[in-house]
Amino acid sequence: MTPYPPMQPYDEPGVASVEDGHVVLDGPDGIAITLTPEAAIATGESLARAGREALKQGSAGSSTRD
Repeated sequence: MTPYPPMQPYDEPGVASVEDGHVVLDGPDGIAITLTPEAAIATGESLARAGREALKQGSAGSSTRD
């Protein structure tokens, strides 16, 4: 079995919008998820924490998808 190639991070931010009382997050390459307001808030907070931690680790200069 051939292993999957390592994932490269996207450098394009997602865009959040509200639709019928839900939060829709549209990302690069057609990635999209729909969240409840509560899940969107928790996800946003978690993403912000992880992003700050990644910056501390120096990942900002790592390779990204084209």
